[in-house]
This record gives sequence, structure tokens and C-alpha cells, in this order.
Amino acid sequence: MMTQRFWAALALTGLLAAGSAVWAQDEAQSSRPVAGDSAPAALTGTLAKVRNTGTIALGYREASVPFSYLSARREPIGYSIELCKSLVSAIEDAINRSVTIQWVPVTPETRIDLVVSGRVDLECGSTTSNLERQKRVAFSPVIFVAGTKVMVKKGSPISSFRDLAGRKVAVTAGTTNENVMRVLDQKFKLGIKLQLVPDHAQGFAQVAGGEADAFATDDVLLYGLIAESAGKGSEYQVVGDYLSYDPYGIMFRKDDPELAQVVKDAFQELAADGEIERQYKRWFLRRLPSGTSLNLPMSQQLESIIQTMAGGEAE
Repeated sequence: MMTQRFWAALALTGLLAAGSAVWAQDEAQSSRPVAGDSAPAALTGTLAKVRNTGTIALGYREASVPFSYLSARREPIGYSIELCKSLVSAIEDAINRSVTIQWVPVTPETRIDLVVSGRVDLECGSTTSNLERQKRVAFSPVIFVAGTKVMVKKGSPISSFRDLAGRKVAVTAGTTNENVMRVLDQKFKLGIKLQLVPDHAQGFAQVAGGEADAFATDDVLLYGLIAESAGKGSEYQVVGDYLSYDPYGIMFRKDDPELAQVVKDAFQELAADGEIERQYKRWFLRRLPSGTSLNLPMSQQLESIIQTMAGGEAE
């Protein structure tokens, strides 16, 4: 990514003798600042914080495959993680210094508060951008579009949301999926017995262990969990229609116009040069580090969003 540097032009004024002119020109050239010597003046918000501390805090999830999860070496990896690393590079360019990444684990219940409080600068997970959340935090352009579905064991009588009547359904606390299931339950008077879990991995485990009849979360996360289930993926299936619309984004602090501009410009460049598409292929079409693959082609909707983004209009 090309660093933008703006230097004030040095002007030589007046008529000088030949020897004085040469001396003045040499002095002017030697006094010019060296690229990377200083940061742009008057940084504010997150950019000022990162410039002053030399660190940036990235929030990651432990089991949001393939967006943000831990590798076998217990290191954060995934589609959202790679896009966040690109944002870090853009921030380094903006403040003219390299920074160290501080990794901070987050959960669906803690992620927003950690961003608002300043303990996390960029949340790199599988977080839905919606109007309610935008009252507290800001989001990058859309990086993925998902929707709520349910996962069951194969052979289960559940094939649609209506079959959840009276059933035990695991759902991750603090997610849009929890709200969706509560509204659905009330609207259709299903009598669903919701079982709140702290993260997606435990929702999957509830179904695997027979403690829940189904697990409701975003479809792509369900496919990721099934793919990573240590050879037992054939025992589970995702069923039913979409129960919600969930556009994902990278989350950061609200009312931070300098950072918002860096994020917007960075995503336009990532879209224009094909990096978002390359990362999508890496994490959704090719083999994951575990050896499994989601084999999930990019939706036409996401393709359109990226094309619009590349043209300078962030969705």
C-alpha cells in the first residue's frame, strides 16, 4: 500500500548571487524531512492512541470458523483476521510508524463493550452490522453476508423453524441470533426452550452431546463448525430457511472520523486490487489449516457489494 506523504514546498525568494543561490539550494535540500520521520500533525482518536503507544489491540474470537478462530498453535487466524491485518498496515501508513498487535480474546457478550471502552481497537470476528449496534460502535464496509439457520443431527425430525416447537435450542448469548429466536418464538408461540451458551463451539457441543435438539446461529458459522468437527461432519446438517439477514463488518469505535476514513479507503483499495476476493477464496474455497474445506462460493450479493466498494462506494 503506497504511503501518502504531504510535504510543504520550500521556496527560494529574491535574487541572490550565484554562489549564494547554490548555498541556499543546498541548505534547503538538506533541511527537507526524511520520509517516515514524523507522523501527520494533529492525530486524534484511535490513530493518536496507536501512534503514541506503538500498539494496536485486535479482538479475536476462539471459534468463529473461518472468520476468526484459534489455530492448532493457539494463534488467531481466519478471513476477518487477515482483513484486520490489512487495516493495521493502512493505519501504520497513516501514522508513519510500525505498530505491534496486541491480541485480545472477545466473546459475543463482551465484544461491543471492549471496543467502546477502548480495550479493543478493531474487532476481527463475525459481527453483524445493524442499526441497533451502530448506535454504540462503527463498522467497516460489509465483508460477508450470512443469515440465521439451525443445525441438527442427521435423522432429526427438525427440518424448519416450526419443528422447533417445544424443543431445546442452543443459541450464543449476545448475538443477533438470540434476538431472532426470541422474536420467532413469541410470534409463532412455539414454546422453544432456549439454552444460552457463551460461544459457538459450546452451542455445537450441546447438540453433539444431546443436550440440545438444535443450535441456531449464522449458516456460515454452522458450516465452519461442521467442517472442523474432527471427522464427524457427516453426522450433522444445516436445515430450514434463512431466519435473518446478517451483514458482517469489522467493528471499531464510533465518532472517530480519522480512523473511519482510513478504514473506508483501505477497504476500497482491498476491493479494487482483488485482495478481498483472494482472502475469500483462501478461507471459503480452499483447504483450511485443519485440512477441511467449506467449499462455499461467494454469493452474488457479496460480489455486488465488493464491486460497489471497489468503485469507492462503501456498503
